[in-house]
Amino acid sequence: MEENKQQIQIDIDEQTFNGVYCNLAAISHTETEVIMDFIYIHPPKGRVRSRVITSPAHAKRLLRALQDNLANYEKSFGPIKEAAGPAQGIQINMGPNLN
Repeated sequence: MEENKQQIQIDIDEQTFNGVYCNLAAISHTETEVIMDFIYIHPPKGRVRSRVITSPAHAKRLLRALQDNLANYEKSFGPIKEAAGPAQGIQINMGPNLN
């Protein structure tokens, strides 16, 4: 018996399609939301390039999808060497600079 699958057309504009490079993520949460800020840092300054706000349930599905994708990547290309985290003593201050 075949499953009745629904197809969904998803559009993407050119700017979003091209993406943005980020080298840091800051993640926070409330009771009902998970907030992920994707940041490009070039000392002495950084800028949030994209913010994604989603539900905790969707964030958990995203985590599993990312884990599965990275496992498949490593099967194809070998282990990923983890980059070092930010240097000790660096403090990140995110304020409401809306320029």
